[in-house]
Amino acid sequence: MRREEKDIIINDLAQKLDEAKHFYLTDISNLNADQTSRLRRRCFEQDISLLVVKNTLLRKAMEKSSSDFKDLYDVLKDSTSIMFCETGNLPAKLIREFRKTLERPLLKAAFVEESIYIGDEQLELLSNLKSKEELIGDVLMLLQSPARNLVSALASSASKLAGALKTLSEKEN
Repeated sequence: MRREEKDIIINDLAQKLDEAKHFYLTDISNLNADQTSRLRRRCFEQDISLLVVKNTLLRKAMEKSSSDFKDLYDVLKDSTSIMFCETGNLPAKLIREFRKTLERPLLKAAFVEESIYIGDEQLELLSNLKSKEELIGDVLMLLQSPARNLVSALASSASKLAGALKTLSEKEN
């Protein structure tokens, strides 16, 4: 590969790293062609971009990036794949799903919401993280619950009051 081609790849990766809110570094080596194809298909279905990259090019892209990825340099050994996504916990869930039947992909590290998680043992934690949309939904449910209770109590009180007034009016007749 010529130097110009390497520079293009490094610049492209650096731009993707700068734009990414979440990415996972994984090891998908030892997967056969069928397993790799299934992984790529599942990634595509869930809007996860899967790239296999050379560690040296990825490190240079990380160095060129505006973010600080120094903590990730040590995991850039052996085979490395990057999973870019919009939802922080999707790749972890996908990896856990694949690991039910296969040994790979292994989680090397993850960059989620400006935090770095290193090691395969972080997979459980990452898969249980709630996405921004899930957290907003939880907050909305918490906010709606007291309002629903108030409306329900007022409706219940109004029907009781109407019933009492009706009974009193009938007694007067």
